[in-house]
Amino acid sequence: VESGNAGLQASAADLQAAKLSAQAELAQDYYLLRVADAMKKLLDDTVAAYEKSLQLTKNQYAVGVAARADVVIAETQLKSAQAQAVNVGVQRAQLEHAIAVLIGKAPAEFSIAEIKFNPTLPDIPVGIPSELLERRPDIASVERSAAAANAKIGVTQAAFYPDLTLTASAGFQSSSLTKWLTFPSRFWLLGPALSQIIFDGGLRRAQTEQAMAVFDQDVANYRQTVLTAFQEVEDNLASLRILEQEAQLQDEAVKAARDSVAITTNQYKAGIVSYINVVNVQTIALTNERTALTIVGNRLTAAVMLVKALGGGWNASELNDVASASPAARREPTSQ
Repeated sequence: VESGNAGLQASAADLQAAKLSAQAELAQDYYLLRVADAMKKLLDDTVAAYEKSLQLTKNQYAVGVAARADVVIAETQLKSAQAQAVNVGVQRAQLEHAIAVLIGKAPAEFSIAEIKFNPTLPDIPVGIPSELLERRPDIASVERSAAAANAKIGVTQAAFYPDLTLTASAGFQSSSLTKWLTFPSRFWLLGPALSQIIFDGGLRRAQTEQAMAVFDQDVANYRQTVLTAFQEVEDNLASLRILEQEAQLQDEAVKAARDSVAITTNQYKAGIVSYINVVNVQTIALTNERTALTIVGNRLTAAVMLVKALGGGWNASELNDVASASPAARREPTSQ
């Protein structure tokens, strides 16, 4: 019974693990879709800016200030930006289809409208208590599996002892119909019935050793799962911390690149530099803008994975419920 109850709790934890994994994947796909929307808007704005640059180059060429090569370069740059904008649509469509499947809808019948994306990362407490890991369903599952294996050791050890059954029965026993109603035909049985296998060729001892080996294996899996949980938490905490620093530096790089584009464009209008200088700084600016959005996506993904690694979040109310909510905290004394 004890082993069965532990196995039931382990199965319930497995179900919660699958649910948490699906929820994390859904959140991650949604954030990446919104990053794709922001990337599409960036490229659309870039296309608009390149169209103005192309028109400027054509005007410069018309008055004999710019060469025909400058016009061709501007056209090439514009077409390249347009192609990149179209390519983002492929990634967005795939993410949209993945979200549809996760929520149980046909991809052809589901769509998500584009909106202005202003990502806000969750505020992470300075000190996250390790007790939150007790809510992780995979940890609860392997802990309950170990408890079930431990209880089965007691089952195999009990097989060494005699099987004692207390019975009480009454009835009639006769080989002749004419003696059914006489008192000697009545039989009574009240007391223990004792049975024991004298020789089993070492089967019961081998079964006990096997149960102990299974228990040791489950304990090792439990310890490894806990260590992996700590690693996942630390990995994502480190990712969020490092990506925050990278995002700050990248924002400064984006600002400098934009200033460079403005300065170089004015120099081109004044005839100080060639158009190839404008193309170079515009390419650098676009690359930095796209990198900044990629970092945003990485930060959002790391935040989702941290929530998953902690079993679903880190609210104070959830922390207070850890002891009463986790299958590990509800465990009963085991047989060994």
